[in-house]
Order: sequence, then structure tokens, then C-alpha cells
Amino acid sequence: MKTYDVMVVGAGTAGQTAAYELKAHGLDVALADNSGRPGGVCALAGCQAKKYFYEVTETVARSQHLVGKGIQTPSVGEWASILNQKNAFTANIPDNTVNGLYEAGIDYHEGTVRFSDSNTILVADEPLKFRYVVLATGAKPMPLPFDGSHHLLTSDQFLDLRELPRRIVFVGGGFISFEFAHFAARLAPMDRQITVLEVAPRPLGPFDGGMVELLAKASADEKIDLRCNLNIESIDRQGDSYAVRLADGATIDADMVVHGAGRVPNIASLDLDQAGVQHDRRGITTDAQTRTTHPRIFAVGDCAATPQLARVADYEAMVAATNILAEVSGGKPRIIDYQAVPAILFSYPQLAMVGQTEDALKQSGTPYVKSAAQNLKWPTYRRIGMKHAAYKILVDPDQHFLGAHFLSDNAAGLVNTIKQAMLNGQTVEELYYQSVMTPYPSRESDLTYMLKPLLRK
Repeated sequence: MKTYDVMVVGAGTAGQTAAYELKAHGLDVALADNSGRPGGVCALAGCQAKKYFYEVTETVARSQHLVGKGIQTPSVGEWASILNQKNAFTANIPDNTVNGLYEAGIDYHEGTVRFSDSNTILVADEPLKFRYVVLATGAKPMPLPFDGSHHLLTSDQFLDLRELPRRIVFVGGGFISFEFAHFAARLAPMDRQITVLEVAPRPLGPFDGGMVELLAKASADEKIDLRCNLNIESIDRQGDSYAVRLADGATIDADMVVHGAGRVPNIASLDLDQAGVQHDRRGITTDAQTRTTHPRIFAVGDCAATPQLARVADYEAMVAATNILAEVSGGKPRIIDYQAVPAILFSYPQLAMVGQTEDALKQSGTPYVKSAAQNLKWPTYRRIGMKHAAYKILVDPDQHFLGAHFLSDNAAGLVNTIKQAMLNGQTVEELYYQSVMTPYPSRESDLTYMLKPLLRK
């Protein structure tokens, strides 16, 4: 029976990151996957794939906002052409993933993976021994408890459509629904009807409530109909269309209904109890070193009970690899700090955040000082016709950053700047004076306007 130094389970971004790092340091590594399309959601149907649609969406949206400001005829998107570009990128990912592993000397095993005991994994019923395991099995669409849920399209299927229909309903008010609704609002037929249904009082739960309200207004301007505080009774097929029946008796007719209600860890088939690995509905329990309740099994990415973001998955994978190497060959272990995890919603405008929300600070009784404004009229936004730009920066009484929230285009630079300040323990004053010489005019240069109200007099 073959014994590996490390078995990695899952061929997405986290699994590959861990496998390549461990192999580069001389360990005997194997990777097992049961997805049927090695490469992971991020590359095939998530971060990378969706950006093909987002880049055109942003161009169309911006040109529409600039009508009368220098643009005479706004851009018109063509979904089928975007799809072809996306498919040209994704088509070779599965084969390239497997070939890359083999070229690096990493054994690849395909098949259902499960634990038979605390030292053995079965891959397609073949037993393989291990010294360490890195679990990186990702997540899958959350099962929904109403009749007709099988009619829902997954996000993968949505990004493989040859064309968009006129009437689209998105179930759930999370990342997927908002991003895809903004794609459809710019790329679907002109007489489109885009609806987002959310069971909670508001959508986008992890984000700051005030900023979400502003994004909802921007979405309404694009004819995206957001409805909250409702329950779906059923989805019934009626010929080529669907009837989404709500608990209050209302019915919404649609040509397509898309699952955007979140994802759950893909761990059910692993038989984790056989290895003594603790888990719950949120995912696999891990400590600050990404170690599970089994001392030689680590869990990273969306299968762990940690933030479901691709770069978090990569970071966790690097930490897991570092800690395995520290045990095998000596070295300093590494821990993860989730206090400064940035997230961006690729709507238009984008919604970005890092750190805590204002509601969370209020609930915990944490003292804070705020600088915030909305409907910004700064030149950077007037030039592009963006009406709903906004920001909120939260700091403690010692002027260290607690959280930051931006509704903007090019939000990555803004949120990453605050992320670095949080990681480096910078104060408002330190970041303010460093930002004065930021290339101007840019979104990042606007940070001086945002930070100045927080400076001590």
C-alpha cells in the first residue's frame, strides 16, 4: 500500500497551492479529486470565469453613465461573445491542472475520497496511507427546502448559458445573486426583468448595512427589483417558463430561476468521523494553524469553517503547508489572523469591505470613531457619472483601523490599502501622510479626503 508524506484532497486553488508548495520542499505528495473537472470553482466558474462577464458589464455601465458627458452612443454587450472568451480560457484548465501536477512530480488520483480510519484514505476504494492530509474540497450550492428547487440553475450553469432570457429571478441575496443580477442588468435583452429574492430583512449579510442600502439604491436605478423578508413556497414549471410562488400568495413569472442562496462545505462524502475530524454545517473545525481536531489533518478553503474567499483559501493553504514543513523538517510555524480579510462584490458600483461593520461594533460595545459620506461629488466620480459612490471608515480611539467600507469602482486599491494599514498597525495619521503623495487623481488618492476628518486636531 502506497504511503505519502502528504495527501491533498481537492484540485482547486487551495489544494493546488498546498500541493505545489509541499512538493517544492521535497515531500512526497499526492492530490486526489472527485469533481470531474480538476481546477476548482475559482478558475472554472468563479473568480476568474465571472470576470469575463464583469469586465464587459463595467464597460457597458460606465458608457451608459457617461451619455451626455462625452459618450453619444453607449456600449452594448454581447453575451455570446463573452461566453466564447470565457470558454477559451476555461477549456484547457482541467487537462492543464492534471498535467501540471504530473510534471511537478505530484501523483494525481481521481475518484471518490473518504477516510477509512485516522491513517488511511480511500480513493475510488483504493487505500492510501498518509503522514499528513490537507483537505481542500471546496463548497457546493446549498440545498433549498421548497418544492421545485431542482429547477434552479447553479452559478456554473448560469455562466455557461448561450444567451440570457428576458425574465430572470435570483433566489438569495448573496454574492452570486448580486453580481449576476448586475451582469444581467447590462447584458440581458433591453426589456429585461431582473428580480432578487431574499428571505432575510436585507441582503448581503456580511457587509455593512448602511452600505448595502446604498448599493440597493444603485441596483434599483438599473431596474434590479430587490425583495426581502419573503419565503418561497415552490417553483413550478409552466411550459418554457417558471412560476415562483411566495408564501404571501404572490407569484413571479420567470424564464429562468438561478440559485444564489449561498454554498455549503463539500464534505458529506469524506467520512470525517472515521478520522476523528470535527465538523458542523459551517464546515470543518480548524485552529489558527488550519489544523483540524486530528493533529495531522489540515483543512483549508471553502470546506473549512472560515471565510469563503479564494485568496483566503490560498492563504490558508500556504499556512497549512508551512506548518507541515515546520513539523517535518523544522522551522517556524505560522498562524492565520482573520481580522483583516478584504472582500469585494463585483457589482457596479463595487462594494468592498475589510474588518468589522458598524453594526458589529455597536453590538460588541466597541468604542469607535467614524468618517463617512455618500453620493460623493468628488471629481473622480463626477467624471465617470457615478451617483452612488460612498465610503465609511471606522477607527478606535487610538486611531487604529477597525473596518473600512467602499461603494465605488476600482475598489480593490482602496480596500487593500486599509487592509495593509490594519496588518501593519498603522494609525490614521500615518496612513494619511503616506497617502498625500498617492498618484492623483485616483480612487486611492481620495483616501486623503476620507481620512482627514479622523485626524486629531
